[in-house]
Amino acid sequence: MGPQELCILAVAPDWDTILLNLAMAVIGAAAIWGVFSLRDRATRTAREAEAERAVAEARQKAEEIIRTAEVQAKKSYLEMQERFERETAETREDLKATERRLTKREDALDKKMDVLDTKERKIEDAETALKGREQEIEEKTGEIESVLSEQRTELLRVSRLTPEQAKELCLKRIEDEIQAEAGRMVERIITEAQDGAREKARYVVIQAIERYAAEHTCESTVSSIDVASDDMKGRVIGREGRNIRAFEKATGVTVIVDDTPGVVSVTATDPIRREVARVALDKLIRDGRIHPTRIEAVVQAATKDIEEKIIDAGQKAALETKVHGVPKKILDQLGRLHFRTSYGQNVLRHSVEVSCIAGMMADELRLDGALARRCGLLHDIGKGFPHDEGVGTHTKLGSDFCKRFNEDPAVINAIEGHHGDVASMTPYTPLVMAADAISASRPGARRESLERYIKRLEELEAVATGFPGVRQAHAVEAGREVRVIVDAEQMDDRSSVKLARDIAAKIEDTMTYPGEIRVTVLRELRAVEYAR
Repeated sequence: MGPQELCILAVAPDWDTILLNLAMAVIGAAAIWGVFSLRDRATRTAREAEAERAVAEARQKAEEIIRTAEVQAKKSYLEMQERFERETAETREDLKATERRLTKREDALDKKMDVLDTKERKIEDAETALKGREQEIEEKTGEIESVLSEQRTELLRVSRLTPEQAKELCLKRIEDEIQAEAGRMVERIITEAQDGAREKARYVVIQAIERYAAEHTCESTVSSIDVASDDMKGRVIGREGRNIRAFEKATGVTVIVDDTPGVVSVTATDPIRREVARVALDKLIRDGRIHPTRIEAVVQAATKDIEEKIIDAGQKAALETKVHGVPKKILDQLGRLHFRTSYGQNVLRHSVEVSCIAGMMADELRLDGALARRCGLLHDIGKGFPHDEGVGTHTKLGSDFCKRFNEDPAVINAIEGHHGDVASMTPYTPLVMAADAISASRPGARRESLERYIKRLEELEAVATGFPGVRQAHAVEAGREVRVIVDAEQMDDRSSVKLARDIAAKIEDTMTYPGEIRVTVLRELRAVEYAR
């Protein structure tokens, strides 16, 4: 073969191979299609099964929801039916009760109508009877008038008096009887008024005493200052006594430095100077710097402090007693009473007490309580003047001092006359006199009374502690009660009751006291143990 033929042979296709390849391709495609068909069928089957399962679950849930809804609906229906029946029953009962009330009201109205009809008939009968009585009275009145006229004529004929003379004689007799009765009535009223006045006075005084209770400070002419050591006493005395001489010269008091441990005393008759000395010496001891120059400065400062204290005391007293509009100089003089004593009784506290008691009594008697308190507060103001500032009694000094400030005449008269030196011109002077006596004489007010009062309390406690089994006894409530503490191991409850009776009997037999004393026996058992 030639070259051209060889080329043709080379280019000519192999149809068997092609057909084989096509057949294999067709078979492969068929196989692939079959595989995919099987997989789609399996997927579709699974999806259908899952869809059927979901539908079944949905149906089951729907049935459950329907059953639950049916149950809830039945329950709601039963509750509504029960509530309806209950409300219906309640409404029925209310209607029945209303019906019963209406029936009762109808019955009551019927009864009232019957009663009204009966009363109306009775009233008509009474009116008829009254008309008959009026006619009878008119007839009898005419008869009486005619009889009286005949008797009057006969009386005038027998007595031989004219009507004017008879009238005058009757009036004279009636006047004599009325005067006698008026005299008896006046005598009875005066007696009752005197008895009532005494009773009212006792009531007013007792009320005033019970409502006011004040504490009193009893001062002496000696004041003590604590000293830490004997070395400080030496510094108070100073070299060759120059400090103590300078102090006494500056204050006008006497300083006592003796062997009493821890105490230095100052004495003076003027309480204000004594208080200045006490305050100044206390400041010097606490400061430790003691020499003549320092002493003079401290005494001046203490004097200023006491003056301020005096002013403050006067203002507080006026505020406590509700006395307003007092001039400043009177308040200053009033504050000086804080450092004055009378029979051991603080004069300022005494004046405050008299003011309050007089005000209470004035209020009870419907008088001016403010004016009474002012009279009581200023009644002893003359006691604040030292001997070199005036001559005369404290009533004269006080009245002259208050006159300079145009005080009320009632206040002046109360100051002058509260000891009976002058006549009482107003009702406030006797009130101040009574309040002054009450304040001065009540137990515990003055030193002598206080000593007797303390002695009585000690006797009361001694009587109680004199019985066996008594551990302690304390007088309380101003001696109106004694509290006895007994040993619980020695006495039982019954013995405690007997002990209270025995103590009360002994107090009645051995002591003199006003009112009554309460005996209280206390028995206490304490059990103590320790856990270790």
